Amino acid sequence: MTTLNTADREKHQTFWFAACVAVLLVQIIAEYMMGRTPICTCGYVKLWEGTVNSSGNSQHISDWYTPSHIIHGFIFYGIAHLFMRGKPIAVRLLLALMIESGWELLENSPLIIDRYRTATISLDYYGDSILNSAMDTVFMVVGFLFASRAPVALTVAIAIFFELLTGYLIRDNLTLNVLMLIWPIEAIKTWQGGI
Repeated sequence: MTTLNTADREKHQTFWFAACVAVLLVQIIAEYMMGRTPICTCGYVKLWEGTVNSSGNSQHISDWYTPSHIIHGFIFYGIAHLFMRGKPIAVRLLLALMIESGWELLENSPLIIDRYRTATISLDYYGDSILNSAMDTVFMVVGFLFASRAPVALTVAIAIFFELLTGYLIRDNLTLNVLMLIWPIEAIKTWQGGI
């Protein structure tokens, strides 16, 4: 096994970092070409949009669905840790970025937007702004990098906390979102609607 000297290691890290940035840029360009709006049509950018049933949801930097994207990072790190142990963390992160970016493109396609609007309580969902979608991917990276450094028990505890918190406060979370997208349950839809 060859060992990289410091200069080669820095070039290697720079290459993988550039590849990660390139994936995010491709996502942004693809969404622009799909006709997604760059920022909220309200004309301004907010750090946090705390109202779920508003036209600003999924349009600003962060919202109640940000914890779900952080959990994506936790999950992707865990899977990569199990199946790609011998690979550098940058390679694992690149794969996670490709999956998350792919999801963001799919999530903002008419197929998934229509599915959300018919199968869930998200009747007014028209997709993310490019800013929100890109930040969703960045928050996944934050989750991935956190999981790469934190103890497993802490990462799992934070994921459970995020799921319980958002489930309680907005009647939605990653688990319910996936469930309702794949296998809608009318009782959950009614509960989420506050009826």
